[in-house]
Amino acid sequence: MSRDLEPMEPRVKTDPVTRFFGGSPLAVIFKLILLSILVGVVVSVLGLDPYNILYSLEALVRWIWDLGFGAFNSLWRYLLLGAAIVIPIWLIMRLINAPRGR
Repeated sequence: MSRDLEPMEPRVKTDPVTRFFGGSPLAVIFKLILLSILVGVVVSVLGLDPYNILYSLEALVRWIWDLGFGAFNSLWRYLLLGAAIVIPIWLIMRLINAPRGR
């Protein structure tokens, strides 16, 4: 089969604006607006403020830092509380089930 008989793909001539936007300018602008709103909601939930972004980023890092150490503090308290019950019971069970000398 010769190359002359193969169907050729039509070459779409696009203007520079459409090429720059990567599609229809109105469609791309609409998508960017929707994405901006979505990202704005997520960033707002994280506590960031567009008027004071550096302070908000610092506050976010401090909040995550405190949350991490707060969780560690809670975990430590649960460990101590549980150990106060589990270790004596384990020790009593070991003493009761200890092999007896002949």
